[in-house]
Amino acid sequence: MSIEDRVSPTAAPPEPTDLDALRTLIEGTRVPRRPGPVSTSLTFGWRAMLKIKHVPEQLFDVTVFPAIMTLMFTHLFGGALAGSTEEYLQFLLPGMIVMSVMMTTMYTGTALNIDVHKGIFDRFRTLPIWRPSALVGALLGDLARYTMASVVMVGLGLAMGYRPDGGALGVLGALGLLLVFSFSFSWIWTMFGLLMRSEKSVQSVSFAVVFPLVFTSNVFVDPDTMPGWLRACVEVSPITHMVDAERALMDGTSAAGPVGWVLLWSAALTLVFGVATMRLYNGRR
Repeated sequence: MSIEDRVSPTAAPPEPTDLDALRTLIEGTRVPRRPGPVSTSLTFGWRAMLKIKHVPEQLFDVTVFPAIMTLMFTHLFGGALAGSTEEYLQFLLPGMIVMSVMMTTMYTGTALNIDVHKGIFDRFRTLPIWRPSALVGALLGDLARYTMASVVMVGLGLAMGYRPDGGALGVLGALGLLLVFSFSFSWIWTMFGLLMRSEKSVQSVSFAVVFPLVFTSNVFVDPDTMPGWLRACVEVSPITHMVDAERALMDGTSAAGPVGWVLLWSAALTLVFGVATMRLYNGRR
């Protein structure tokens, strides 16, 4: 017997029909198209929504906290500042809606900082997707939180006796404008989320920025009662312009000027802090 006869092959070669079938399968498989900016941003927005589903306790700051603040300020200061809680509520509620949403925006930077230090965003940056979509999607997901805070505040105000003269359209317009402004304002916190070393640092800096902006505005009192130097600062604040637009739309009065200022501030905040955020995001190693 020859050597060739004694050595048995380890595996039989595939039949020609098998090779043809495999070749047909490979050649017929379509390469999936690269996802567009809208689809990837919406996907990351859904990821942010799933965080709320798994950790519902984080909704405390958009439900319970705004309700407590509104009840407290209305009944503690309403009689002293406006003569009655009913009159003060008509003045206070639009400002409290703005304040509640602005406080809620701080969570954006904290959540981003946690993801960054866990290394999740390093993985996102390696994917063949539109680079800003991870950040834009996170902000889109947070819009649901802002909407929830606004709805809770409007519902509470109606239950307490607030009556918007602008009707349902005025309320919807005011809330829509607030969502645009809060989306732009959130870019500030994404920048801090990338700059700070821990989520506690982000929270500390955020409170240091938001509290002066909110309390040195026209949320609680008319600026005409303030000293001249403080009134000058209050009148140029973006929070003041947002509250003016909110009150004008909900009260059914002329809102062109305040709305214009809000849109201008929104564009400026997005341009400045959005660009700064993307530079930090792309420059991370």
